[in-house]
Amino acid sequence: MPLEIRRLIRAMSIANPLWGAPRIHGELLKLGIEIGQTSVAKYMARRRAPPSQGWKTFLRNHADGITARDLFVVPTIFFRPVYGVLIMGHGRRQILWFGVTAHPMAEWIANQLTEACGWEQIPRYLIRERDGAYGEIFLRRVRSIGIRDRPTSPRSPWQNAYAERLIGSIRRECIDHVVVFGERHLRHVLLSYMSYYNGTRTHLSLNKDAPMSRAAETAGRILCRPILGGLHHQYTRI
Repeated sequence: MPLEIRRLIRAMSIANPLWGAPRIHGELLKLGIEIGQTSVAKYMARRRAPPSQGWKTFLRNHADGITARDLFVVPTIFFRPVYGVLIMGHGRRQILWFGVTAHPMAEWIANQLTEACGWEQIPRYLIRERDGAYGEIFLRRVRSIGIRDRPTSPRSPWQNAYAERLIGSIRRECIDHVVVFGERHLRHVLLSYMSYYNGTRTHLSLNKDAPMSRAAETAGRILCRPILGGLHHQYTRI
């Protein structure tokens, strides 16, 4: 068999780990290469174990249908904890909702999901931390609207990595620089940050675009507008 065909078989088997010899053989036939299926199996790349979909692959393949949520705590100036809930979409790393409360009961947590997504834009999957705050009320709400609940494994925050990373950004870029007075103040700060994050802040994972895509501006005078009291700035042309 020519070396060129052997290399092609190997390259096809490496590039398509879910393909077996029959599938590769069929592709070769469509390319006008007459060869036996047993010969294809002989020159395919060998694998130590059957291919399986890892967690990272699952997140990448289903990003547009995945919503992630996480709870975080913010101390106020009076040393009283206020709880925030973040709901984000994986597809464009967009913040969908911020909820703030001093008493994160299961019913309140369940309501945040419908507030964020409504009843017409329900995600297919929901990734969340395994927390006792999610009670039976929350589970019934998720099932009733057709979302497939995916709580993370115990002591495995990496399984909700996008939400965890986003909460880290919220702390580093916003909350750590603001003295929070209470629920109302924290809600105002978080909503201001959400507007900046979704519409202005660029992301390396989005090829330096914002979650709500920003068009490049090439003409006009550059205008600088402060955000969050000058903590960040928005640059536009007018």
